[in-house]
Amino acid sequence: MVSGTTPSTIQPGKGAPVGTRITIPMPDDFHHHGRDGAKTASILEHATQQFHRCLFMPNLQPPVTTTEKALAYKKHIMDSMPANCDPSKFVPVMVLYLTDHTTPEEIKKAHEAGIAGVKFYPAGATTNSEHGVSNIRKCYSALEALQECNMMLCIHSEVTSPSIDIFEREPAFIQEILKPLVKDFPKLKITMEHISTKEAVDYVMTEAPDTVKASITCHHLLYNRNHMLVGGIRPHLYCLPILKAEQHRRALIGAATSGSPKFFLGTDSAPHVTQTKEAACGCAGVYTAHAAVEFYVTAFDMENALDKLEGFCSRFGAEHYGMPVVTTAQRSMTLEKKAWTVPATYSLGNNTTVTPLMGGEELPWSIVERS
Repeated sequence: MVSGTTPSTIQPGKGAPVGTRITIPMPDDFHHHGRDGAKTASILEHATQQFHRCLFMPNLQPPVTTTEKALAYKKHIMDSMPANCDPSKFVPVMVLYLTDHTTPEEIKKAHEAGIAGVKFYPAGATTNSEHGVSNIRKCYSALEALQECNMMLCIHSEVTSPSIDIFEREPAFIQEILKPLVKDFPKLKITMEHISTKEAVDYVMTEAPDTVKASITCHHLLYNRNHMLVGGIRPHLYCLPILKAEQHRRALIGAATSGSPKFFLGTDSAPHVTQTKEAACGCAGVYTAHAAVEFYVTAFDMENALDKLEGFCSRFGAEHYGMPVVTTAQRSMTLEKKAWTVPATYSLGNNTTVTPLMGGEELPWSIVERS
């Protein structure tokens, strides 16, 4: 593995003066990997300090395919909370893992239990997605129930055909799967999660109906594929969807800082044990829960768009999911442009570590107050 500072777009001298402060309502993360077992407690040490809500991904082993499993996972999350965290100040949002066999009855049962929606993983698209959807038409009866219940369809928007280049899988998904799906279910609420291409930005911004919106990760705002590949492979930047060319990163930045309610925060923070990332066949996933909001504010600051941060982090996602928007009077976070050094590793479960994004490096913004 290449050591030393990881190249990025971060320019510490750009943007607001050192010492600048900004206060926003406590952000929500509508795409978070909490893992299971002892790892969950390690992750929550960070997530509960960053967010009011987290939507937890259901791609566990085995996957969270039923209402009972979702409620059991929610209980595990609440039981794993840090001792110093007030449980009333952190809200786990649960979704089911959509399969070819998900029934309308299961969707209705999930709705009655307060489950927010389902996650559509094309089979083989990412970590633990082998149980995912082989053909979306096999799920149409479940999607009809989802639309009827006004629940969310969260999508990993990539095709998995080996004939499609890995950098083109998101645009292909939009054309081959998403557009027909939106036509067939015009009232279905959809989140295109962790979009990574200009094509996705253009589709959501100019063509998709208001029922279709998108989340964007902090690492896709700060890094492009050159940062991952030039001068040596940097495995801790490897994720799916994979980092793209600079023109795509710029499109994502433009979308996130536009003030459009069609784009909102979803970290896709995805921890893996360090050894499984630094391997001959490394896992896909970037761990950002330790400093997610600091990464986002850094990206917005470099675009002189701090005034757009609150909507992206704290309002647009909640509005899309039909959840109450948190105000600063209820819960708030104050960030200051004050540099700190990210630890090289963090504990992840029992006797293992995760290497975080920018581990060992200096980040220009800090969280200084929470309420």
